[in-house]
Amino acid sequence: MLNPVNSLRINGERLWQSLAELARIGATPKGGVKRLTLTAVDREARERFVAWARAADLAVRVDAIGNIFCRRAGTDPHAAPVAMGSHLDSQPSGGKYDGAYGVMAGLEVMRSLNDAGVATRAPLEVVSWTNEEGSRFTPVMMGSGVVAGVFPLEHCLVQRDADGVSVGEALKAIGFAGEAQAPRLGAYFEAHIEQGPVLEAERTTIGVVQGALGQRWFDCVITGQDAHAGPTPMDSRQDALIGASRLVLEVNRIARAHPDYARGTVGYLQVKPNSRNVVPGEVRMSVEFRNARDSTLLAMVAELKSCVRSIEAECRVAMALDEIVYFPPCEFDARMVASVRAAAGSLGLSHRDIVSGAGHDAVYVARIAPTAMIFIPCEGGISHNELERATPQDLAAGCNVLLHAVLARAGVTQAKEAVT
Repeated sequence: MLNPVNSLRINGERLWQSLAELARIGATPKGGVKRLTLTAVDREARERFVAWARAADLAVRVDAIGNIFCRRAGTDPHAAPVAMGSHLDSQPSGGKYDGAYGVMAGLEVMRSLNDAGVATRAPLEVVSWTNEEGSRFTPVMMGSGVVAGVFPLEHCLVQRDADGVSVGEALKAIGFAGEAQAPRLGAYFEAHIEQGPVLEAERTTIGVVQGALGQRWFDCVITGQDAHAGPTPMDSRQDALIGASRLVLEVNRIARAHPDYARGTVGYLQVKPNSRNVVPGEVRMSVEFRNARDSTLLAMVAELKSCVRSIEAECRVAMALDEIVYFPPCEFDARMVASVRAAAGSLGLSHRDIVSGAGHDAVYVARIAPTAMIFIPCEGGISHNELERATPQDLAAGCNVLLHAVLARAGVTQAKEAVT
């Protein structure tokens, strides 16, 4: 007899409508959203999610950093829950799917299991993590970081935004300063748009995420000597911008020369005195490297430091390099990754292994529970942008993979004879 669960599918139209309704909260003129964390619009999105969760008979709890946990009971009350989730906050000019898709996909899994009368052995959780984006408060991925023990709760609660408002004050203002304890998670799945162009370019529906690139961020201050652009001969100059230009090219060269999904970026550059007829005496700039292997990332940083010494000597400038962020590469649990791959295959969906170039809450949750991610395509690879797009078909496909990967992990103890 065929297992009726094999034919179970989520309600794609309901998922699409939920995402559309959520996107009206903080909607922007170009079709995106602006839901900075712990603001009034974030509160409205949280309240909408909580209302939907309660309507689905989920038990809702909020912890001290504002993470929202919504539980569907399992038949084994002692089993650690299998969780799904992401975040509801956005960038100042963000898209409607980044983060929100993972939360709504988790909710849709719960709704579909209710519709089908399916009971799982392990409890299920949908989680909305606080301040993943870090666009109002730092550090980024705050809520998952607190639960994973990366950041002390007390440290995060006193962080302030540009107006001097603390995280603790903002949580109380929106009514989400909770007292519940975060649950011990047995596993965690996160569905997300790719935020890159690979899946769309290859006409592939599902990205089976192996892990996330490690990141090392640096602030660099290059000090030369301000000088009049006319009287100062070229050979006498200590031009900080020439040193910076050399470094930009070296960062690009280093990234292109290394394997393991190497990335190198200079995204910020400030020139002083920034006058058209003055040789620049100071440049402040950012440098970041990303890589899937820590050993390769270390090699890239070592080469960067060697380049800095050479540029200092050749350009007669001083270069101070200060590391401000280090995220080690994250490798997701092999069995969890295999369950995503198996679910995509059983559903007949095209899929490929992929590595995330961005950070996600899953990166921190992976430190405390077996974790995997599911990517779907986004149009043009555009994300953190109001023009972010995903199709209803791809959103439903990713959610169906999530459903079956979760069931494989949680175990099914009851199902209707037929699921339509």
